[in-house]
Amino acid sequence: MEKVIRIVIVALIVTLVNLMAEQVPACTTMLVTRGASQDGSVMVAHSDDSELFDQRLVYVPAADHKPGSMRPVYYDAVALGDRPEYHGYVLCRYVGTHRGPTYVDPRKPQSIPLGYIPQVAHTYAYYDGSYAIMNEHQLMFGECTDGTKIQPDPVPGKLIFYSAELSRVAAERCKTAREAVELIGHLIETYGYYGTGETLPIGDTKEGWVIEMAPSPEGTGGLWVAKKVPDGEVFVAANELRIREVDPNDHDMLYCKDLHAIARKHGWWKPEDGKLDWLKCVSLGEYSHPYYSLRRVWRLQARMAPSQEKSPWVEDGYTKAYPFSIKPDKKLSVRDVMNLYRDYYQGTEIDQSKGVTAGPFGCPYRYPGPMDAGGDTGDPNAKLKGAWERTISIFRCGFSYVCQARDWLPDPIGGIVWFGPDEPMSTCYVPFYAGATGIAASYYTCDTTVVDQKSAWWAFNFVANWAALKYNYMIKDIQEKQDEIELAEIEGIKKIDALALALYKKDPRKARHLLTTYGETQANEVVKAWWDFAWLLVARYDDGYVNAPGKMAQEIGYPDDWYGKSEWPKGPTTYKKPSERSR
Repeated sequence: MEKVIRIVIVALIVTLVNLMAEQVPACTTMLVTRGASQDGSVMVAHSDDSELFDQRLVYVPAADHKPGSMRPVYYDAVALGDRPEYHGYVLCRYVGTHRGPTYVDPRKPQSIPLGYIPQVAHTYAYYDGSYAIMNEHQLMFGECTDGTKIQPDPVPGKLIFYSAELSRVAAERCKTAREAVELIGHLIETYGYYGTGETLPIGDTKEGWVIEMAPSPEGTGGLWVAKKVPDGEVFVAANELRIREVDPNDHDMLYCKDLHAIARKHGWWKPEDGKLDWLKCVSLGEYSHPYYSLRRVWRLQARMAPSQEKSPWVEDGYTKAYPFSIKPDKKLSVRDVMNLYRDYYQGTEIDQSKGVTAGPFGCPYRYPGPMDAGGDTGDPNAKLKGAWERTISIFRCGFSYVCQARDWLPDPIGGIVWFGPDEPMSTCYVPFYAGATGIAASYYTCDTTVVDQKSAWWAFNFVANWAALKYNYMIKDIQEKQDEIELAEIEGIKKIDALALALYKKDPRKARHLLTTYGETQANEVVKAWWDFAWLLVARYDDGYVNAPGKMAQEIGYPDDWYGKSEWPKGPTTYKKPSERSR
């Protein structure tokens, strides 16, 4: 019997992996310029809505390289799913020796390069996830996947780069956002780009840029445009390209040298149409289904600038109702950004805690199935039978983060990655300094096929799933716990900053040790606290009751309006048959 159960479990896992391979991470990303933040930091935020992929946070150390050495470029499964021929899998993003000891695993097949580029003498340390997150010089990256008209497979030696590897090369080599944009553009044109369209916000201590990329119909190289985010404003993207008119006279815009020629050759743009519209040129518009992308852009812009009274309804997927960037009514703190990501349209006409699918306890989760739009990109003109609203905080989020670059502190102290495993609504963000030399093991321990109490991701994923049982009760408990931990962390960072700065002036190595120890200790304490909190919730809401010492098994039933929606009114209130009750 046990053998049969094991076979069934393996079959389910294989099916799950195959289904995941058909999905592409669909994320929400932001860039807050220093003129738009309360403390003058630049922030880049990202939610990696990546199903049950590889959810590890990994520290990649700095390294020195011999003259004449080559840097391998690997296939990214986040682009087009599993590719066994390159040993590229969504459940394990990379195996090898080129990204530090965490990725070394002699039990698994080593990742196979698509090609090579010349290596530099020294590469910088950085935090790695599905994409590069932040390097030791406070250079930081966000990301979201976009639909494009073509999405070619990789071709070894010809089309070797996807945005994830591009971000890693930039993190290894660059100190400023503009430098990173220029390098990424050069790599796309020189070595070729495959996969989906992509948006990468890139920030440093002074400014922020957005680079967007798409495969070229030429079969070589790739197409890209980049635009600087005006200081004092905030950029938002959510699975739809956000740069529109390409202006050759705009000094804050860069693009590939042959963009106009290729677009004209393939009928994607004509000079008589005016300035090239990047979105219309290379894509079909919105991702997956109408409002899948635009709703999130609307919500974030509306929350940051309510005075602009933006509508959630537009004419089509090419609308210009939501500009490239906006000036917020009030400057944003790092906690403000965290809480923006915890949104499921609460209090609006599309509040996902309302409606029959939310159940009696207001759960905002909407699980997709075979009736829903599939594939990488949806045609906005397709006839769909129905669709779920796409929320900002979504049950299938693998992790999210808010990066801060602070120019008034040395790079090792100024850069912080506030990292939250699993979905934003029920996670707790933990700070990791750019100058640390390692992270807590629980944050790079994650196999989504096996529950592991040593894993930070599993702690938060468990609470998120448990909360679905009685969401409108448990989310209040979760929010109280988030406030308790995150507010204390924000205050604690002020003390660590001061201690580390004083130590840095005397001995930078000891300062790095302090930052590393702090990050590991804080992370371990939060994971332990969250597991303890998980078991508290299990006991508190056991068997559908609300339980507390001395007040066990409190019968709360269902909300009043839910009784009318259920079969409760037709229940046995007399001994008569239902057909006889009206007599």
